[in-house]
Amino acid sequence: MEDNRRNVSLQEIRDMDLVSYLANLGHEPSKIRNNDFWYLSPLRDETVPSFKVNRRINRWYDHGMGRGGNLIDFAILYQNYSLSEFLAGFRNGSPVTMTSTRALRQRPARPESGIKIVEQRSLRSDSLLRYIQERRVSVHMADRYCREINYEISGNRYLGIGFPNDGGGFEIRSPDYKLGSSPKDISSHGTGSSEILVFEGFMDFLTFRTLHPEIDESRVDFMVLNSVSFFERAREKMETHQQISLYLDRDRAGSELTMYALSLDDRYRDQSILYKNHKDLNDWAMNPGRLAAPAHARRISR
Repeated sequence: MEDNRRNVSLQEIRDMDLVSYLANLGHEPSKIRNNDFWYLSPLRDETVPSFKVNRRINRWYDHGMGRGGNLIDFAILYQNYSLSEFLAGFRNGSPVTMTSTRALRQRPARPESGIKIVEQRSLRSDSLLRYIQERRVSVHMADRYCREINYEISGNRYLGIGFPNDGGGFEIRSPDYKLGSSPKDISSHGTGSSEILVFEGFMDFLTFRTLHPEIDESRVDFMVLNSVSFFERAREKMETHQQISLYLDRDRAGSELTMYALSLDDRYRDQSILYKNHKDLNDWAMNPGRLAAPAHARRISR
């Protein structure tokens, strides 16, 4: 597995997007006002969101603690690491993601998010349909698995593509936002086949289905984790299958989770080599060029 983390500078780590980092840890904003993303604090228990990330300057501030800073400052507090421990873990590929997952499981359940689903329907908004096409996803596949949702945050209405999860919530995407409504959960599709294909995000799942519409869902199951933090929750369901094919992101969190899964059971198979040098399957699809259909995909569809 390729890994350039040893050469990443402190400044490059500080500049990594905080909103995306928090999403990978399972934290979604309760409300959004312009560039300000407000969360229930990941660092302590509260019922009113007071943890803010300003996405324009990429800095956080916890009003209840009176502390703030960049991504490294947050990670040190969140994981209870020293700076040297954090850097060693980041650059050497230690299982930081697993530590974060354990920390999340130890925290009390959070109240429902501030996102209220007002209406849902079949996809029809021109702006959302253009967004789907820009992501190189088939409109037919998107309409098959997703809903167009009208949602409300702090009295303001928004429109997005909603991907349902097993708990009744939605992963929400639009050209401007990446959110999730409560309850957060995995998304699973299938009939109990011997093989399951597991994706980190639903755009990767839709990309795969766009590339391989011929695959019969009665012969293979699908799962979308929706967050790497839900891996442990999903293990029992995944491990009822004889083969578990992983299509996770090739960033730090996804790569660490893949390595962790491979260490658990030889039924786990890493398929991310198919989009080598790209962040994920959808990132590969949005760039020029084509790969041959994955060998195991051809086998399934026969």
